[in-house]
Amino acid sequence: QVQLVESGGGLVQAGGSLRLSCAASGSIFSIGAMGWYRQAPGKQRELVAFITGGGNTNYADSVKGRFTISRDNAKNSVYLQMDSLKPEDTAVYYCNSNRVCATARTCFASWGQGTQVTVSS
Repeated sequence: QVQLVESGGGLVQAGGSLRLSCAASGSIFSIGAMGWYRQAPGKQRELVAFITGGGNTNYADSVKGRFTISRDNAKNSVYLQMDSLKPEDTAVYYCNSNRVCATARTCFASWGQGTQVTVSS
Protein backbone atom coordinates (compact mmCIF):
# COMPACT_ATOMS: atom_id res chain seq x y z
CA GLN A 1 0.00 0.00 0.00
CA VAL A 2 1.37 3.39 -1.01
CA GLN A 3 1.43 6.12 1.58
CA LEU A 4 2.59 9.74 1.62
CA VAL A 5 4.34 10.63 4.85
CA GLU A 6 5.13 14.23 5.76
CA SER A 7 7.73 15.51 8.18
CA GLY A 8 9.38 18.78 9.14
CA GLY A 9 6.57 20.79 10.68
CA GLY A 10 6.95 22.66 13.93
CA LEU A 11 6.90 25.97 15.71
CA VAL A 12 8.90 28.90 14.35
CA GLN A 13 8.97 32.65 14.88
CA ALA A 14 7.81 35.03 12.20
CA GLY A 15 10.56 35.58 9.66
CA GLY A 16 11.97 32.12 10.21
CA SER A 17 12.20 29.10 7.94
CA LEU A 18 11.02 25.52 7.86
CA ARG A 19 11.48 22.72 5.36
CA LEU A 20 8.75 20.17 4.87
CA SER A 21 9.40 16.78 3.37
CA CYS A 22 7.02 14.20 1.96
CA ALA A 23 8.06 10.72 0.94
CA ALA A 24 5.97 8.11 -0.79
CA SER A 25 6.42 4.69 0.70
CA GLY A 26 5.41 1.30 -0.64
CA SER A 27 5.63 -0.28 -4.06
CA ILE A 28 5.63 2.62 -6.52
CA PHE A 29 5.60 2.43 -10.29
CA SER A 30 5.32 6.18 -10.92
CA ILE A 31 4.11 9.42 -9.36
CA GLY A 32 2.55 12.33 -11.21
CA ALA A 33 2.28 15.90 -10.03
CA MET A 34 2.90 16.42 -6.33
CA GLY A 35 1.81 19.32 -4.23
CA TRP A 36 1.37 20.88 -0.85
CA TYR A 37 -1.94 22.08 0.54
CA ARG A 38 -2.71 23.71 3.85
CA GLN A 39 -5.73 24.12 6.06
CA ALA A 40 -5.98 26.70 8.81
CA PRO A 41 -8.60 26.42 11.56
CA GLY A 42 -12.02 27.40 10.27
CA LYS A 43 -10.80 27.70 6.69
CA GLN A 44 -10.96 25.54 3.61
CA ARG A 45 -7.99 23.54 2.44
CA GLU A 46 -6.03 25.52 -0.12
CA LEU A 47 -3.30 24.75 -2.62
CA VAL A 48 0.08 26.15 -1.64
CA ALA A 49 2.27 24.84 -4.46
CA PHE A 50 2.58 21.97 -6.87
CA ILE A 51 5.25 20.54 -9.11
CA THR A 52 4.81 18.32 -12.15
CA GLY A 53 6.83 15.25 -12.89
CA GLY A 54 8.86 17.35 -15.30
CA GLY A 55 9.61 19.99 -12.69
CA ASN A 56 7.18 22.75 -13.65
CA THR A 57 5.96 24.61 -10.59
CA ASN A 58 3.05 26.77 -9.56
CA TYR A 59 2.46 28.72 -6.34
CA ALA A 60 -0.36 30.42 -4.54
CA ASP A 61 0.01 34.18 -4.72
CA SER A 62 0.29 34.35 -0.94
CA VAL A 63 3.52 32.33 -0.90
CA LYS A 64 5.24 33.39 -4.12
CA GLY A 65 8.79 34.51 -3.49
CA ARG A 66 8.84 32.92 -0.02
CA PHE A 67 8.19 29.21 -0.58
CA THR A 68 10.00 26.86 -2.94
CA ILE A 69 8.74 23.44 -3.95
CA SER A 70 11.09 20.78 -5.27
CA ARG A 71 11.08 17.04 -5.82
CA ASP A 72 13.46 14.13 -6.01
CA ASN A 73 11.98 11.57 -8.36
CA ALA A 74 14.57 8.96 -7.42
CA LYS A 75 13.39 9.18 -3.83
CA ASN A 76 9.70 9.62 -4.63
CA SER A 77 9.79 12.73 -2.49
CA VAL A 78 8.64 16.33 -2.57
CA TYR A 79 9.85 19.20 -0.43
CA LEU A 80 8.61 22.63 0.56
CA GLN A 81 11.16 25.19 1.67
CA MET A 82 9.34 27.92 3.55
CA ASP A 83 11.18 31.18 4.21
CA SER A 84 10.07 34.51 5.64
CA LEU A 85 7.25 32.77 7.43
CA LYS A 86 4.28 34.79 8.62
CA PRO A 87 1.71 34.05 11.33
CA GLU A 88 -0.89 33.65 8.59
CA ASP A 89 1.08 30.67 7.28
CA THR A 90 0.01 28.75 10.38
CA ALA A 91 -1.89 25.67 9.27
CA VAL A 92 -1.77 21.92 8.87
CA TYR A 93 0.18 21.21 5.70
CA TYR A 94 -0.73 18.19 3.58
CA CYS A 95 1.23 16.48 0.86
CA ASN A 96 -0.73 15.30 -2.17
CA SER A 97 -0.28 13.56 -5.45
CA ASN A 98 -3.03 13.39 -8.01
CA ARG A 99 -1.62 10.17 -9.45
CA VAL A 100 0.34 7.60 -7.52
CA CYS A 101 0.71 4.38 -9.49
CA ALA A 102 1.51 1.10 -7.82
CA THR A 103 1.53 -0.55 -11.25
CA ALA A 104 1.11 0.66 -14.81
CA ARG A 105 -2.65 0.18 -14.44
CA THR A 106 -3.28 0.93 -10.78
CA CYS A 107 -3.22 4.64 -10.02
CA PHE A 108 -4.97 6.79 -7.45
CA ALA A 109 -4.82 10.13 -5.70
CA SER A 110 -3.15 10.15 -2.32
CA TRP A 111 -2.91 12.45 0.67
CA GLY A 112 -0.51 12.50 3.57
CA GLN A 113 -1.65 12.69 7.16
CA GLY A 114 -0.63 16.33 7.58
CA THR A 115 2.01 18.16 9.59
CA GLN A 116 1.40 21.20 11.79
CA VAL A 117 3.20 24.44 11.06
CA THR A 118 2.82 27.19 13.64
CA VAL A 119 4.32 30.64 13.14
CA SER A 120 4.40 32.89 16.19
CA SER A 121 4.41 36.66 15.94
